[in-house]
Amino acid sequence: MKLVGREKEKKILENALKSHQSELIVVYGRRRVGKTFLIRKTYEKYIRFELVGMYKASAKEHLKLFKLTLYNYTKKKLKTPTSWIEAFQQLKDYCDTLTQDKKKVLFIDEFPWLDNNKSSFLKAFDNFWNSYATKRNDLVVVICGSAAAYMINKIIRDKGGLHNRLTDKIRVNPFNLAQTSELLKTNHVKLTQYDILQLYMAMGGIPHYLQKINSGESAVQAIDRLCFEKDGFLRHEFNNVFASLFDQIDNHETIIRTLAGIRKGLTRTELLKKSKLPSGGNITRTLNELEESGFIEHYTPYQGNKNALYRLTDEYSSFYIKYIEKSKPSKNGIWNKLQKDPSFKSWAGYTFETICIKHIEQIKEGLKIAGINSTSGNWIEKNKDNGAQIDLLIDRDDNVINLCEIKFYNAPFTLDKKYSEELINKLNLFTESTKTRKSVFITFISTYGLNENEYSKQHIQNSLTIKDLFLC
Repeated sequence: MKLVGREKEKKILENALKSHQSELIVVYGRRRVGKTFLIRKTYEKYIRFELVGMYKASAKEHLKLFKLTLYNYTKKKLKTPTSWIEAFQQLKDYCDTLTQDKKKVLFIDEFPWLDNNKSSFLKAFDNFWNSYATKRNDLVVVICGSAAAYMINKIIRDKGGLHNRLTDKIRVNPFNLAQTSELLKTNHVKLTQYDILQLYMAMGGIPHYLQKINSGESAVQAIDRLCFEKDGFLRHEFNNVFASLFDQIDNHETIIRTLAGIRKGLTRTELLKKSKLPSGGNITRTLNELEESGFIEHYTPYQGNKNALYRLTDEYSSFYIKYIEKSKPSKNGIWNKLQKDPSFKSWAGYTFETICIKHIEQIKEGLKIAGINSTSGNWIEKNKDNGAQIDLLIDRDDNVINLCEIKFYNAPFTLDKKYSEELINKLNLFTESTKTRKSVFITFISTYGLNENEYSKQHIQNSLTIKDLFLC
């Protein structure tokens, strides 16, 4: 199977093979995002030991697994180690038998599952790395895991034996639209960009989900089969995702569900009030874990960050909460019917906005400003009589600000007099409130672009379509 995308991640892994010291690399990301496949495919000629943790297995079971795994590489009968210190000594002895003329990869997958209560696995691993691996120059040790809370708090931000010991870290993110399109083409799934966008709105860029789409299926058929049939793969995935990522999932799920119901996002204060969760360190950690796992993002408003907004950015979670869990399983083409419901327009509009914000680099490329330094954010003017919100603006160093108006529509969009007046009102409020001296351009981002008329000619400086979102 071909490795699609992941060029930056591959480069980090390949560079580790060229260094003159041993390397410790942590790879993390949400469940099903393709971490293990990335490592195995990149290092397939270099892996000399691979251990995969088992979910909720005991230390005794894991130590037996270690022995069996090591036997597959050494073909020597070994006794089952009684502790992880003993196990890593066996691994040292094995590494000593390997020639040191080229790099060797030791890959430990589902690392958090190996470190169950009172196993002392992490302490033993610390000792292995600090007392042995760092004295060699030929090892690349890769530790990988989906349990975001563990990987962030005990590895990446560790203050103990691994503090400042990591030589690199890789967060594996979901695919963007271009990578999603490439994966589908690799699997001989031939769909238009609009159809791929529909799939992305329902399941995001999670490679494992996208692999389930069959050649010859329409986007509607695939969504129906995977999400709405009784045994559909994505029908029960939501709970599995959170259970595998976080130890205590109640707060995480509460935050996800709260944000799913608020289209424009919430400040931290608003989120705590609406979710009825207590303030404090645990919530800060929960928000960080959700953000590091790619479920939520907080967006800094233009001119300051005290009112940063948290938004749900995981497409599958949004789709599950809005549609899947509320529907009874059926083979009667549910998705086609749900798309005709009045609430679909609002949900699709929000989801498309979120996807556009996540594809800011593609938008800059489409505007031909990729080489110009810029910052992006959102802007809100809360006024009882005349308030406004801009979900995405691009503040450029060439004295221009792009105010992005984002619309999901199944045909070219026609700008009428009423809508054009709303846009001018937004522009005027923004200019007056921020007192900007820069030129302000209204940029329209839609699925199929704008029908050209007197209002579009007069008020819209740039128009982008989904074609621009698919730029590499």
